[in-house]
Amino acid sequence: MISGDVFMLAGGAGEPRLLVRRLVSAGPAVLYVHGATFPSALSVAYRFEGHSWMDDLHRRGFDVWAFDFAGYGGSGRPASFSRSPVGRPPGGRAPAACRQLARVVAHVLAATGGSRVSLIAHSWGSLVAGRYAAARPETVDRLALFGPIARREATGQTVADFPGWRLVSIADQLSRFVEDVPAGHPPVLIEPQLASWGPAYLATDPRSGARTPPAVQIPSGPVADIAAAWAGRLPYDPSRIEAPTLIVRGQWDSVSNDADAAWLMGRLGGRVKLDRKLPKGTHLMHLETGRAALFETVGRFLTGETNP
Repeated sequence: MISGDVFMLAGGAGEPRLLVRRLVSAGPAVLYVHGATFPSALSVAYRFEGHSWMDDLHRRGFDVWAFDFAGYGGSGRPASFSRSPVGRPPGGRAPAACRQLARVVAHVLAATGGSRVSLIAHSWGSLVAGRYAAARPETVDRLALFGPIARREATGQTVADFPGWRLVSIADQLSRFVEDVPAGHPPVLIEPQLASWGPAYLATDPRSGARTPPAVQIPSGPVADIAAAWAGRLPYDPSRIEAPTLIVRGQWDSVSNDADAAWLMGRLGGRVKLDRKLPKGTHLMHLETGRAALFETVGRFLTGETNP
């Protein structure tokens, strides 16, 4: 098993403290940007049978980094978490999250002495990474968008439909994780009932056990960002992204479907842009039996693949 560094990146000037993790290597730096409902410990750093996505990237020679956005995992909790969410704007939206990502990238570059970092972003995290890559193209080497959110037509939801924060139980996660698997198909989750992952998820919030059912408190900003994107308002301009970009998604992913990938492919500004759809996978493919194909696809891209 590979050990790594975990530390807190200090806040200041109104910015929260951020938990950062790293598997050190002399190779190029790659930074993982997590999605809307679970932090880095439960995604890129989570080990099934002793092996995580961070471990896979490290084995390929990368200096691997990840972090938790404010309100997730080991990072600071916003003051709004201690108040009622009703009538409050959803916290943790893409502009604020992008500032957090910028802080972590600056730390990575300072620590490594490099000028660029590659980003892997999952789901809502693709909105944050896309916004950063569009604003700071000179610092992004390659951009891998796993199950990215794209612009769609209006759905009827507005930001006012979302409270300041929300609670997510293991049952909520399990329902979402399996909803896209075709009826009658065997489970593709490595842990079909989240036997170990579920308790580990609850452990990311010290107060989860005091709720009925036990649940993790997270900001509502990410789901508001997704709703806004699906109402025609993406928080960044894809044409401003210059880095080689990979779109990778599972065959059954309804959150990032063929039309979404085509929309992004048609608007990304870089010369190199790839679209890969992997068989027998959903939006949570990094937690599924097909994760090796995801790791290999992203790994090849980060090491220089340019074939369309």
